[in-house]
Amino acid sequence: MAPRTCSVANALEVVGERWSLLALREVFFGNTRFDQIAANTGASRDVLTVRLKKLVAAGVLEKHQYSEHPPRHEYLLTDSGRALHNVLLALKEWGDAYATEGPLPLVYEHSCGAVLEPRVVCAHCGEEATLESLTRAGELTH
Repeated sequence: MAPRTCSVANALEVVGERWSLLALREVFFGNTRFDQIAANTGASRDVLTVRLKKLVAAGVLEKHQYSEHPPRHEYLLTDSGRALHNVLLALKEWGDAYATEGPLPLVYEHSCGAVLEPRVVCAHCGEEATLESLTRAGELTH
């Protein structure tokens, strides 16, 4: 039996690796230069180079030269990259609840002043999307 084809698997081909997600986290934080990303993720230079090239090739990041002498580049989010912001917020929320002991390393406040608790909601009705509220409209079969 062939594995199920799905968008989750397709997305993981692009961003489903620790160093890729941590590099994106840093770019979201405004750390767009290679040395900043390397220092804040702990990734080796070789591994980070490969991950950033893959994110650029996938259209998640764009590489822009900011210095000619010596040649230096920074990594900027594309629309595709910016669309991953809510994914990282949801992953952070899960990590806060299930993978982090002690005080939370980072807490976001929303512009309304409340601590952010991200939720996935239906764009049509505004209700939260839960396992119980979802049905599959159609599924590809093999």
